[in-house]
Amino acid sequence: MTDARATPSVLGARLEPLAWLLLAALLAQGVALALGSVSIAPDELFQVLTGGGEALHRTLVLELRLPRSLAAFGTGALLALAGALMQVLLRNPLADPYVLGLSGGASVAALAAMLAGLGTALVGGAAFAGALASTLMVFGLAHGTGSWTPTRMLLTGVVMASGWGAVITFLLAVSPVERLPGMLYWLMGDLAYAGSPWPVLAVAAVALAAMVPLGRTLNVLARGGLQAAALGVAVRPLEWTLYLLASLITAVAVTTAGSVGFVGLMVPHMLRLRLGNDQRLILPASLLAGGTLLTLADTLARTLIAPQQLPVGVITALLGVPTFLYLLHRSR
Repeated sequence: MTDARATPSVLGARLEPLAWLLLAALLAQGVALALGSVSIAPDELFQVLTGGGEALHRTLVLELRLPRSLAAFGTGALLALAGALMQVLLRNPLADPYVLGLSGGASVAALAAMLAGLGTALVGGAAFAGALASTLMVFGLAHGTGSWTPTRMLLTGVVMASGWGAVITFLLAVSPVERLPGMLYWLMGDLAYAGSPWPVLAVAAVALAAMVPLGRTLNVLARGGLQAAALGVAVRPLEWTLYLLASLITAVAVTTAGSVGFVGLMVPHMLRLRLGNDQRLILPASLLAGGTLLTLADTLARTLIAPQQLPVGVITALLGVPTFLYLLHRSR
């Protein structure tokens, strides 16, 4: 039997969608840099990117818009990649970090840090710790004293997400009025204070490089734990690795942009409907498409009612809720 990896036509079929997605990502970055309360023409944008242009345009593009658009791309890439990994792990198209309660745990810890008056760096660290704590709680409760199943994990995550939502409501109710706007914007997802984009981009690149070599193994795991074990896959260590990695990159994304929902749900599933279920293609495609989606969503959030800005989580929720309902209807 011919190895598909050695067939040029198969390799080309995998690379073509990635090339189109890469082009879409570059175009999304161009749109993000050009649009805003002050629009910049394409020729002026080119001059700025090549070292020329007006001083005002250089400040807008290089100091404000470019870091934010790259942070949006990195955050969306991480969320989509985490969603793709969780959907393989749980073999369920409704799995994503938002639904499983990881974002909720991060939000509770971050809001508690804000309520305590801690600085931005400590708020990010608290969000990171909250996401990891929620990971351990969901995984531990789902395992319990009985057998671990994807359905049990998904139901445990949904219940944990509801519980975190109640804690978030309590924290908002007891918070001082002057701190509520910042807490609400963080809770809805906001890239205005994302900071340097390089850490989130570096984590996305490292996570993708770690997962793509496991693509064939993930394809086997997606068919079921028993079949994977029969074919020699170490199922339990692989499942722990996937869940911890997905939780880690979710924590980094939440630390960067706050709680942004539905990206990890929409992107991987829609790509599977279009490209199939080969994880060697889905994982890099999810990274590119997730980054592109959140870049465009953030551009829309800061231009829709400019000079005022909307939280990017509002835009992704408006897209994600109908998608979630459609997937529920489709799974009947």
